[in-house]
Amino acid sequence: MELYDVMRTTFAAREFTDDTLPDEVLWRIFDSARFAPSGGNRQGAHITVVRDPDVRRRLAELGTAAARRYFAQLQAGENPWNSIHPSGAPQDIIDRTEIPETFVAPIVKAPVVLVFSVDLTVVAAVDQDLSRVGLASGASVYPLVWNVLLAARDEGYGGTITTMAIAAEAHVRQLLGIPDQHAVAAIVPLGKPVRQLTKLRRRAVAEFVTRDRFDGPAFDG
Repeated sequence: MELYDVMRTTFAAREFTDDTLPDEVLWRIFDSARFAPSGGNRQGAHITVVRDPDVRRRLAELGTAAARRYFAQLQAGENPWNSIHPSGAPQDIIDRTEIPETFVAPIVKAPVVLVFSVDLTVVAAVDQDLSRVGLASGASVYPLVWNVLLAARDEGYGGTITTMAIAAEAHVRQLLGIPDQHAVAAIVPLGKPVRQLTKLRRRAVAEFVTRDRFDGPAFDG
């Protein structure tokens, strides 16, 4: 596929066929995705390839508590897991909130799940002293995650970035033997999508790109 076609048609795939994802295809995906940039080219990211169905199910279970909070906040009209506006959803409501099967099924049913982590001893967290949630160190791992999804699309496969299990990071580390200095960045189920979307809904460029200043004129081509 042409690069722009891949970029425009790589969607969040959550439903997969029973097709396998062979190791040779997965290796080709990794072999191209590894050229993603990282801070100082330190390449501190690690990918754990999980095929064991019991481990995949456990990863899905580890994300359920965070998912309950997510859906309880949605039902309360909040933006879930927002770091600026604290949640007003009571814990007992959160605990009773049901999670749609489609929210955990991708991790359980995908033929392979990739767990991305990054070594915190080599990333440059230049925003660590700011009074907000840190984001900058993600630059050393998320380009790799997205490169994997782009390469998977080119191979006829797909997946989605999930993060709910990160709230239970200590348990994820224990489950997979991830060192304490590694932060879990994403859990990505991969497989053959049941259907391939070709028209994605995204904001127009002029709606989120401006000239010279945040409040400057829209960048209109």
